[in-house]
Amino acid sequence: MDTNSVYRETGSALSSLLAENRPGFNPVRLMVIGCSSSEIAGGVIGHQSTYELGEAVAEAALSTAREAGIHMAFQCCEHLNRALIMERAAAEQYGYEIVWVVPQPKAGGSLATAAWKRMRDPVAVLGIQADAGIDIGQTLIGMHLRRVAVPVRLSTAKIGEAILSAARTRPLLVGGERARYSDESISG
Repeated sequence: MDTNSVYRETGSALSSLLAENRPGFNPVRLMVIGCSSSEIAGGVIGHQSTYELGEAVAEAALSTAREAGIHMAFQCCEHLNRALIMERAAAEQYGYEIVWVVPQPKAGGSLATAAWKRMRDPVAVLGIQADAGIDIGQTLIGMHLRRVAVPVRLSTAKIGEAILSAARTRPLLVGGERARYSDESISG
């Protein structure tokens, strides 16, 4: 698998997700990304980790986040209980619980390890509530999205051989039959 293609496809997918802005979506301030480099390469998740592919995804995600002015969180594999890697400043800003672990390719995954090495002051956190997310290879990022997650179909369906899923979030709709969700009909 060509790392340049993975970099381009990842950057394109992230940019497309950020551009998708239906009425009611939460603004994206924090995005989560999960990735199986094994799946990108055409293998089975967790069995053929390829660090170079994780690097390509991490570089594209961090570049896209910098350009968009958002925070990025990178999901670790199940060996680290799907902890996330993010910049300490963002973790502290959102009040997330910091835990002590340093990801490795076989315990955390290639993506999380590559992201850790590229961040200024990386930390691991137990969980987050992201405004949007991309899942490359069915790594199950849903637990790290705000309620309510809305699937977004992107023009890119795969990165390498890995299935790509994306979501944005919106606030919960509360109320009953009298509830309104815009202020255009406010009356006394």
